[in-house]
Amino acid sequence: MPRNLIGAALMLAAVFSALAPGIAAGDGAGEVDARLRESRELTRQFQQRLKTELETAIAHGGPVAAIATCRERAPAIAAELSAASGASVSRTAMRVRNPANAPLPWQREAMARFEQRMAAGEPADKLELFETPAGEGARYLKAIPTGPLCLTCHGGNLAADVRSALRDMYPQDAATGFAAGDLRGAFSVVWPAETEAP
Repeated sequence: MPRNLIGAALMLAAVFSALAPGIAAGDGAGEVDARLRESRELTRQFQQRLKTELETAIAHGGPVAAIATCRERAPAIAAELSAASGASVSRTAMRVRNPANAPLPWQREAMARFEQRMAAGEPADKLELFETPAGEGARYLKAIPTGPLCLTCHGGNLAADVRSALRDMYPQDAATGFAAGDLRGAFSVVWPAETEAP
């Protein structure tokens, strides 16, 4: 494997390790709920599966291959986890690459709070929200910090082939210009309201 691709794969592993378990319960978490534990597990599975597929893509075709893989596999993995769990599993961001991932109002508000907490010195990889609005089931959000490798496709100084691939695959892309440590986005898990027994 070429040295630059090995380095990229190692950097990707480091970025995703920041998203591993060990998350502290964040604002609104309250008492431990089984859905909180399951949300954390679903998020862990999402990031681990996507990490594995992106590492493979980078090893075989570099960043452009990773863009195509992420475009196809991230929604597919989210759909598989959603179908298996009964929750709605996704990713979102304040500045999205795919307009289908635009945040709902509660997600936008939570990410704004994440940014405030980061400005106060809280580590981005520890930021999460879990809440149970009356009659609405439960919802969970886990921050995705911008790591060094993220800058390859989300930074402000992109290689020409990356810029070209993004223009082709994501004509409405707004997810560039990030710096290391910025809040890149969030994993989201939404549980439906429980049906009352008859």
